[in-house]
Amino acid sequence: MQPIIIALDAMGGDNAPEAVVRGALLALDKWPQVKIILVGNEELINECLLKVTGADVPPARPRTKPNVDSGRLEILHASEVITTDEHPTSAIRQKRDSSILVGLGLVKNGRAQAFASAGNTGALLTGAAVTIGRIPGIERPALATLIPGEQRPFFLIDSGANADCKPQYLVQFAKMGAAYMERVMELPNPRVGLINIGVESEKGNELSKEAHTLLKSCGLNFVGNVEARDIPANAADVLVCDGFVGNVVLKYTEGLSKTLMGIIKAELLKSPVSKLGALLAAGAFKRIKKRFDYSEVGGAPFLGLKALVVKAHGSSDARAIAGAVGQCVLFVESGALETIKASI
Repeated sequence: MQPIIIALDAMGGDNAPEAVVRGALLALDKWPQVKIILVGNEELINECLLKVTGADVPPARPRTKPNVDSGRLEILHASEVITTDEHPTSAIRQKRDSSILVGLGLVKNGRAQAFASAGNTGALLTGAAVTIGRIPGIERPALATLIPGEQRPFFLIDSGANADCKPQYLVQFAKMGAAYMERVMELPNPRVGLINIGVESEKGNELSKEAHTLLKSCGLNFVGNVEARDIPANAADVLVCDGFVGNVVLKYTEGLSKTLMGIIKAELLKSPVSKLGALLAAGAFKRIKKRFDYSEVGGAPFLGLKALVVKAHGSSDARAIAGAVGQCVLFVESGALETIKASI
């Protein structure tokens, strides 16, 4: 069986390169069908490998410990790094040997089937659109994020790539989101909803009203407008919106879940009785925390490209990086890309 080859930006994110290296090793342990190419400064990557495993593992240096398979882990040197504070377009033009562009090049040239990075979001999206290219019929690729819901996760698309949209873009987002949920999440005939300020079809701005009309006749299981208060209650499996609205929803959800967990923890520690209750309910709280932990998902796929690119959270730890690799594995094995192409 041919391995699934995933390129990883070793220099992207707040905790790079060590978190990426550790995440890569976790992913190799979890998915035996995967090979990973770490892209970045070879010297720094090797230092991290020595720290983590006691051995360096590029192909030219086969000295390894048993838990590191040099045939499944490769290092590709990239001399430059695009930092988070750089302007995306300028950085892409000026830093041709950056870990982001070199990694995207691996996907373009067929050496890898997917690329994941926790680095500069704008540079990653710009570079991906230019290097890999869009699927014919897709006018704007979109970031999509799985978010915990009351019963099961829902898919938010677009969650930040396109602040300004046309109605037909939202239809394309809906088709890609439905294909992802059906193939990757194995959810047949997913319900598609349009985020709006009211459930009535005439509510919203011109973009929302026109998109609503198009979505009704596009062949998807469209359930109409969804108000923000109904989003967590699984009113739909795919929530469609422009990237401005989507990013607000995403960031508010992240902040609210973190704040609520902090409030609950503080209240439970206020008295001996509440501490005892917390101890008895520790298992339930642990499960709730896991459901809202972004590292369980790992990253947001950038859909609409000819190959998969995953944007991991900038503060990703090793578990989140491994989760991003897992996103790539599920996507490739499910055949979701072919389904998306067929749906457009």
